[in-house]
Parts: sequence; C-alpha cells; structure tokens
Amino acid sequence: MIFYSTKTNSLKASLEEAVFRSLPPDNGLYMPEYIPRISEDFLNTIENRTFKEIAVEVTATLLGDDIPREDIEKIIESAYDFEAPVLKITPKDYVLELFHGPSMAFKDFGARFMAAVMSYFLVKSKKEIQILVATSGDTGGAVAQGFYKVPGISVTILYPSGKVSDIQEKQLTTLGHNVTALEIDGTFDDCQKLVKEAFLDSELTEKFNLASANSINIARLIPQSFYFFSAYAQLKHLGKPLVFSVPSGNFGNLSAGLLAYRMGLPVEHFIASTNLNNSVPRYLTNGVFEPHASIETISNAMDVGNPSNFVRLTRFFGDDWNLVVEKISGYFFNDEQTQKSMREVYGNANYVLCPHTAIAYRGLQEYRQNSDGNFTGVFLSTAHPAKFIDLVEETLGKPVEIPERLQLLLSIEKTSIKMKPSFSDFKSLLMNRLK
Repeated sequence: MIFYSTKTNSLKASLEEAVFRSLPPDNGLYMPEYIPRISEDFLNTIENRTFKEIAVEVTATLLGDDIPREDIEKIIESAYDFEAPVLKITPKDYVLELFHGPSMAFKDFGARFMAAVMSYFLVKSKKEIQILVATSGDTGGAVAQGFYKVPGISVTILYPSGKVSDIQEKQLTTLGHNVTALEIDGTFDDCQKLVKEAFLDSELTEKFNLASANSINIARLIPQSFYFFSAYAQLKHLGKPLVFSVPSGNFGNLSAGLLAYRMGLPVEHFIASTNLNNSVPRYLTNGVFEPHASIETISNAMDVGNPSNFVRLTRFFGDDWNLVVEKISGYFFNDEQTQKSMREVYGNANYVLCPHTAIAYRGLQEYRQNSDGNFTGVFLSTAHPAKFIDLVEETLGKPVEIPERLQLLLSIEKTSIKMKPSFSDFKSLLMNRLK
C-alpha cells in the first residue's frame, strides 16, 4: 500500500516508511492512497469469525501487498491475547468494552499491533529506533506496555504533569528498562507540540531513527478498525442499522471507524462525543474548524483542543463538509453531565462507566432523541473505570473494585523527568540521552 501526505498529495511513502517516519516531512499525516474493500463473502460470514480472524482479514486486505499473510497471522497472534466484547446495557444500546488488554485501555489494540509490525520490519533491517509519544492519559500506558523490552526500540513518553490519573501515571512511569517518562509542566497539546517539533528538526532526525506511537501513526490507526468490525460481527444477528458513539479526543478512534466504513463495514452513522474540548462538534454544526487551547475536564484523556486526526476525519469524505455531516453527528458535554450519565447507567443497569465512556453513552442518547431511534446503538468503553477510581467512587458513592494488575502499580514508586514545555530543553535532553 502507498500512503500520501494530507498536505502534499505528491509526497508518497511505503508502509514501512510511513510506520517509521510517523509524519511526512511537510508535517501532514499519512493516508492510504487507496482504501480497498473487504470481501463481501467475508462480511456475509463475519459473525462466525473470531476477533483474531477478523484482524487478520482486515490487515491482509489493507497491507497484504506489503506483509505476507502468514506473517500477518503471526503479528496478530503475538499482539492479541484479549477480546473486545459487546454487552447489552439497554434494550437498544450496547457497550463495546475495549479495556481487556494489558493497560486496560483501548490504546492496547493499536500499540501492540504497532510494536509487532515495527518488530517485523526491524528484524529484517537490523535497525534500532527511538519512539516519541505524547499522551493525555491512556496512550502512554499502552505504548509503555506494548513496546516494553521490545528489541531495537527505545521509548520516550511525554505526559502533562498533574493531568493524568494516578494509575495512568504509574502505568507509564514504573517500567523503566527501555521506557522513559517525561513529566511536562503543561497540557497535552504542549506535549504533542514538542513531539511534532522533534520530527521536523533535521538535526534530530538525521541523528536518530525517530518514530511516533501516537494515533498520528498509521500503524496505530489501522488496528483500531478491528473492533468496529468485531462489534458488527457480534451484533449482526439483530438485523438493525448500526450507530457508533465514539468518545473523542485526538480523533484517532473515530478515524479508525471511518476507515472500517470505507472498507465496506455497514455503519448507519457515527457520533463524535466530546467533553468541553469541542472543536469538532462545533465544526459539525457550522462547518468551521477552530481549534482552541485545551480545557481541563474530568475526562482527561479527551482534553485535546486541537485534534491531530481532524484532517483524516474530513479527508475520508474528500474534505466535503456536507458529506461529513451526513455520516457524523457531534455532541459535547460538561463534567456535570458526564457524572450524571455515570450515575444513570449504574442506577439503571448496575454497570460502571469511566468518565470517557459516559460521554459516549450520553452522545448516543442525544442522537437517539434526534433521530427515529430504529437502530442498534454501540458506545465505546475506552478504559476500565478503576483507572479513574477516585472520581468514579466519588460520583457513584460506592467503592470500585481495582483489578489486581492495577492494584500492584499503586505500590510502585514512579520515575519521571520533569520538564518545562521548552523545545530547546527537550531537544537537548534527547541529544544527550539518545545515543
């Protein structure tokens, strides 16, 4: 598959180059030059397929010209020892649980696939790379787990100080070995800006093989499409149109859903559900994209005022706003509304939501009120609620059980390097530490 830059169509890259470069030299994003359709025969029998079988078929459809199918099967087998189950919450609404991986967040799907693909190419080329990644919460833990002790790969994670939960912070600051955590005195947007500047700095890129594990990397985006296909497989027997509500921050998750749709997945509609960082819902209302500084909320992993993947979201529709709004609706909610939804679902279904999942649930309810309602609704649950235990317990007024793998983290002391959001300081640190 050939990928092009969203800023300069003539800038092309192979899969391997796109994965390891992460960003094109013009600071655009890589997009597939052509999106192949999954076979109708496969869709007709998808309800009989396992998650891994679905992942293999989607990957082979997209990347079969770059990686032999037998190697794709090995990549999928090594990446996934967990599922993405769909559970019924109301008579018409289902939750897609994406927190059964090692870091207990949806980012595991992308990070583990990306690590396996990079390892596949590195074994062939005998190179070493340096991963730089910014996180607003869950990406850091998933990348840390996914790339931990992977030969030939070192990882540097930037996160905003005081703006991730205790468990999220422990997941990215307690591994050590080939994983380094930088605690930035700023916002996620500051962290993301530092990473982007590093990739555009000729001195750094000439000295190191830099790559990113953020959703800006196409190898993170592709595997996130797997669970949209899997959800369809689990709900196909209901025979109703499918609507997905996606809790959105940097918009990689929704972009992955659109990739699945463009590959032929039958999806009636998508809902972009956000917190007060509402650049995209406002665009969906008035056709104007106006990014803003991040606003701090209780759904911290979605505190992104200038989502990088916005350009991918519109590019799937030829940057035509009228086509975009035919397929996507947007809603945004404040903290009070988020907590109200958490209490509502717990009271009605005895099901505990994290604050991000609650926003997806509320977005689905808003859309249902503004449509004929004759569809099966799926809202994505992006993280285990125990990762936000203080907030969840305060909201619900009851203790929440912490899975053992998270409980163990709380007793481990974090190790991080504190920094101001200064690119010169960041570059100096990289030049001295990455040798």
